[in-house]
Amino acid sequence: MKNLPFKKHSLLFAPMEGVTDGPYRLAISRAFSEWDYFSTDFYRVPTVGNIQEKAILKHYGHGALEKKSLRDKTSYQILTSARAQTKPVVDIINAQGFEHLDLNLGCPSKKVNAHRGGAFLLSDIETLKPIIKTIRESFDRIFTVKIRIGYRDDKLFFDLLKMFEDEGVDAITLHARTRDQLYQGTADWEYIKKAVKACSIPIIGNGDIWTVEDIVRIFDECDPYAIMMGRGALKTPWLATTYYEHRNNPDFLSEEFLLEERRRGLDIYFYELEKEYRKENVEDINILKRFKSFSRYLFDDFPDHETVRGRFLRSTSLNEFKAHLHDLV
Repeated sequence: MKNLPFKKHSLLFAPMEGVTDGPYRLAISRAFSEWDYFSTDFYRVPTVGNIQEKAILKHYGHGALEKKSLRDKTSYQILTSARAQTKPVVDIINAQGFEHLDLNLGCPSKKVNAHRGGAFLLSDIETLKPIIKTIRESFDRIFTVKIRIGYRDDKLFFDLLKMFEDEGVDAITLHARTRDQLYQGTADWEYIKKAVKACSIPIIGNGDIWTVEDIVRIFDECDPYAIMMGRGALKTPWLATTYYEHRNNPDFLSEEFLLEERRRGLDIYFYELEKEYRKENVEDINILKRFKSFSRYLFDDFPDHETVRGRFLRSTSLNEFKAHLHDLV
């Protein structure tokens, strides 16, 4: 087992399709630098056609590639299947010197699972094992997997953990739901606790971590090596900052304080995002679409939050969106 590129009890910003591209990661790393680690959104390994090194690098983001401090704290995530051209893609990622490769085995998308990728592979160890073996043999640095507790149920949970460990995976990120649960109900952190006890490799906890109190509690109750936040990070992109500043006095975090912090954070968040998208020559209408797509959870803590969010989602121009932001902050 290799040493992970982040320390124990680190906070990781989860890979999210359509979100954590190069410009987004650059903006977040600058605005809220307390995040310990990032990941690309997944690169879908093609089943046919020529593998293009240019496309693999473009997916990572050229601006992000040029910033060594960010590259040193970013994993490259892929999504693949038995039919896909896994080895040539991994060979290129390895030759490019990326330090950390992550395999997405948690994606619940119907389309992805219909093509026997993502979380579907958790239902078929005999198909998954050769994929893991191929990646491990082709990539000589940190190799991790991001999983759920199972596909339809948890019957293969411990068998999967053992297979990953036996095949040389360096760490496992565990979202404590099955694929069929999607994001319903509450993540069952007991599975994280069980995985920590069953495995000698690091377990990274994931699922329903929304607040500083949640971070403190999951570390206390489950003792994962680190935690990864997806929807919680989308709701509060500055959550790592709040945690590191106030983890020892969480009682200080009153609703009034958190709401004022949210106003400040939103202002910084959208300012830095726009700056990165401008560098990429993204048109206003497309910046607006991205801003709206990031707004699902951002306004939940405001009084009358549905009305507040509705104003932003009904914006017909980027300037209108920014005017609503100015009124809010």
